[in-house]
Amino acid sequence: MIFLFSTLFLNNKVSLAQSTLDKVRTYLVNEMEKQKIPGLQIVVIYQNKIVFSKAVGIANVEFSVPTTESTIFSINSITKVFTGTAIMQLAEEGKIDIEKPVSDYLDSLPANWQSVTIKQLLGHTSGLPFVEDDNTGGLVGNKGEDTAWKIVKTMPLQFQPGEQFSYNGTNYLLLGKIIEKCGKLPFEQFIQKYQLDVVGMKRTFYGNSYNAIKNKAPTYSYYYQDKSTGGHIKGNQLLEVYEEFPKMLRTDAGMFSTAEEMAQWILALQTKRLLKDEKSIKTMWTPVKLNNGKHGGFGGILNAYALGWPVVERKQHPAVAPIGGGRAAFLIYPQDNLTIILLTNLTGCSPELMVDKIAEFYFK
Repeated sequence: MIFLFSTLFLNNKVSLAQSTLDKVRTYLVNEMEKQKIPGLQIVVIYQNKIVFSKAVGIANVEFSVPTTESTIFSINSITKVFTGTAIMQLAEEGKIDIEKPVSDYLDSLPANWQSVTIKQLLGHTSGLPFVEDDNTGGLVGNKGEDTAWKIVKTMPLQFQPGEQFSYNGTNYLLLGKIIEKCGKLPFEQFIQKYQLDVVGMKRTFYGNSYNAIKNKAPTYSYYYQDKSTGGHIKGNQLLEVYEEFPKMLRTDAGMFSTAEEMAQWILALQTKRLLKDEKSIKTMWTPVKLNNGKHGGFGGILNAYALGWPVVERKQHPAVAPIGGGRAAFLIYPQDNLTIILLTNLTGCSPELMVDKIAEFYFK
């Protein structure tokens, strides 16, 4: 494996032991070879300083383009943390209350939707029906966004609000409408003005995988769909993945970025440049409880879910752990003052598990 990287030591007082860096390098080489990951970026933040940044491997396999610190990766569902932060920004301004029902802010909703709270939308415990069709991979009705919005409002609830956890784009569709109404800007413009411009994220944008953008890495997968069953099977041939993120669901997914720009966003969040009150971050990272007092989550280490942020809830080294597309993740370990960002171009490589393993080197 060829390493093409830049290592940043921005503060000599926060430098890391060489043995730790060697362990990280060795682990990455072995894991990339094991999972056949073409390329990745990793950034480590310790005590609010970037102490390690590396770009590894190949960004574009077809043309043998190496990964650099400027390579742009799809971050998929990590997009939700920008939405959650936007909601908390509006909450700090007194424009919304996350405990209030969505009907306080949006008109013409179905009667059985009106008691759902903003907090339940953020935490995927609303019970709202799915606006996305798993069978087609598109929106319900397969006739565009307006039709999908009309259809989903006629569908029954999955369950009563607060009864279960169900990861669902409809929740974030409504959050986008709330942000636009209370923030008085189209959603993407709101994020651009109040987050990306504040941080200076010039390589971060919303789009689709087929958009021709300088330095953007394609997304790859070893899984293909069996047309006879509809299931996905892992093969040996590397395939390029094409994804389209509807405008109405850009709150849910569809963002592209670099590990270093994500690092700058995290630093801005933790140093009160995006949210002014530390209580806002604490609220945003607190798991949403179900009606029975328990927490829902994806399973595995991601055993709870907060306000757009998956959570690793455990006694030692708890973390918030946004993940995207099975290929991008970052974990923030508040008690350890440690953050690790890992962006790859291979779907299905479970980057959150890789990050949690790398974090062990720093814990020790």
